[in-house]
Amino acid sequence: MKLDLAQVRHVAKLARLSLTPEEESKLVTQLSVVLDAVDTLAALDTQDVPPTTFAVTEGGGAVRVDEARDELSVESVLKNAPEKSGDSFTIPQVLDGNG
Repeated sequence: MKLDLAQVRHVAKLARLSLTPEEESKLVTQLSVVLDAVDTLAALDTQDVPPTTFAVTEGGGAVRVDEARDELSVESVLKNAPEKSGDSFTIPQVLDGNG
C-alpha cells in the first residue's frame, strides 16, 4: 500500500510528531513497506492455526527465576540524572493548574 506525503503528515499530526521534510519523505517509503508487509500477512490463510498464548516453547526461551538482588544506592541511581533535588529526580512540570 503506497502512502502519500499528506497521509504521513496526517499521522504525524495525530501522533503530535514534528518531522522535518527529510523525515517525512523517508517515512512515506518506510511506512509503505510496513503496510505492504501487513497486507501480505492478511492474505495468509490462518484458519487452522491455533492461537498462541505464550511465544516461548517449553524448555526454551529467556525465562529465569525471579531472585532478589542487592538494592541500588540512591547515589548510583541518581548518578546520571540530568537534574536532581535531594534524593529525587527533577522533571519538568506536567500540569499547568488549568485543567
